[in-house]
Amino acid sequence: MIQAIHKLVNFEDFAAWRPEGGRYELHDGVIVKIAQPVGDNEDVVGFLALNISIEIGRQKLPYFIPKTVLVKPSEGESAYSPDILIINRPNLVNEPLWKKESTVSQATSTPLVIEVVSTNWRDDYYKKLAYYEAIGIPEYWIIDYAAIGAKKFIGNPKLPTISIYQLIDGEYQVTQFKGDSHIVSPTFPELNLTAEQIFQAGGVQS
Repeated sequence: MIQAIHKLVNFEDFAAWRPEGGRYELHDGVIVKIAQPVGDNEDVVGFLALNISIEIGRQKLPYFIPKTVLVKPSEGESAYSPDILIINRPNLVNEPLWKKESTVSQATSTPLVIEVVSTNWRDDYYKKLAYYEAIGIPEYWIIDYAAIGAKKFIGNPKLPTISIYQLIDGEYQVTQFKGDSHIVSPTFPELNLTAEQIFQAGGVQS
């Protein structure tokens, strides 16, 4: 669930206002408080963050997973706090908002973004998909472990689905994974996980 504070603000005002406690996003000038996620959601996030961190370390990649970094499109007054964000550390010197606002806006800083679907699934499939594509983020995962999204996104009958969007010629192309199919990630091609393993982390048998 999300709760909107219906007063239009720009990003600078939002960044100055944002408190340390709680999780907030800016959606087209509207401050949105993200509700505390359910335990199954956190189980999936923790499982993925651990396995991806192991892969980062194994390959000695210059990446890390931050806690509360915002992703801001260069146009408009929006800023999002992904469930999992992979940061390319060497490019942070080129991010004007990094030092003071822990915010990134360049595709070269963000090779991969992951959102785990909750009740506000429309944001993940519509709004954030469009914004991440516009930024040029190379890879975007939508983890719909509880099959909440619309049938046009995950099929009919609705089943737990992982949608991996890869940026090709400036547009996202999607590949979907269900059941025991192995995840294919352009950013982490040697990541050895199945969709089922990720769903089980959220307490779901697909």
